[in-house]
Amino acid sequence: MTDSAETASTDPREDFARVRAEVGKAVVGQDGAVTGLMIALLANGHVLLEGVPGVAKTLLVRALSAALDLGTKRVQFTPDLMPGDVTGSIVFDAASGSFVFREGPVFTNILLADEINRTPPKTQSALLEAMEERQVSVDGVTRPLPAPFLVAATMNPVEYEGTYELPEAQLDRFLLKLVLDVPARDAEIEVLTRHAAGFDPRNLAGAGVAPVLDSERLAAARVAVAAVGASPDVIGYAVDLARATRQSPSVKLGVSPRGATALLAASKAWAWLSGFDAITPDHVQAMALPVLRHRLQLRPEAELEGVGADTVLRSVLQQVQVPI
Repeated sequence: MTDSAETASTDPREDFARVRAEVGKAVVGQDGAVTGLMIALLANGHVLLEGVPGVAKTLLVRALSAALDLGTKRVQFTPDLMPGDVTGSIVFDAASGSFVFREGPVFTNILLADEINRTPPKTQSALLEAMEERQVSVDGVTRPLPAPFLVAATMNPVEYEGTYELPEAQLDRFLLKLVLDVPARDAEIEVLTRHAAGFDPRNLAGAGVAPVLDSERLAAARVAVAAVGASPDVIGYAVDLARATRQSPSVKLGVSPRGATALLAASKAWAWLSGFDAITPDHVQAMALPVLRHRLQLRPEAELEGVGADTVLRSVLQQVQVPI
């Protein structure tokens, strides 16, 4: 445990406020994405960051990793990357004269899967078991991954050259899909001002980003999140939102029950971070887009008309009755 972690506050929420402050030393103008990453940590989920090149997707994950006293590894996804390059593989050890398992980068606490949609679906699918079961099976042997385990993946919009569609099964394993936009003018000026003053995004330690949260404090925060209440009315509201997506004329495949469960988990994390002991409909509404947008399959005719997942979800939020 680091000195910073040893001086952590008694309130776990304050730990996450300190994490936000540390990340802010490196990243400007992406507060929503920072919150989303913290929600994923609290809800034991994974997060997909989508945005055009240059909006600090990779830097954001690296800064978060630097603010956490957890193991972190990075994989640059490329067209020639093989599944074994991620999960590990059986290799011959000349010293012992036998075959041994060599762990891949997935054996860590936080895996930065950089530009995940620049590798073919076969390699993307290598993460399926790791993301869902927190384990890797190679050559008939199952090996558990360290706890906690979070995949933070970055991707460019699918319209960009050299990208592949992510398999639906893999998309469904991400708790959140966060869309990073170009920052506002004031934030962009702050970015350039920092660079003019010597900020080096390759040297986060030099920028003063230090670890302030360890695995024990994170585990305590997760226990607190699990204790956040959810009334039958709010649970029913989350279910009604998921069911409404299945009835939308623009949707070929709506949100599954696992998606509704993810919405509940993320809403509990957001409620806890906001200082609430129970979920309100406002928390569910706030998490609906990032939790559900990547779980919808739109009809081709809807896509041709320019209808997106967020448009469908906003319509659903307007149509479904909110519990009082």
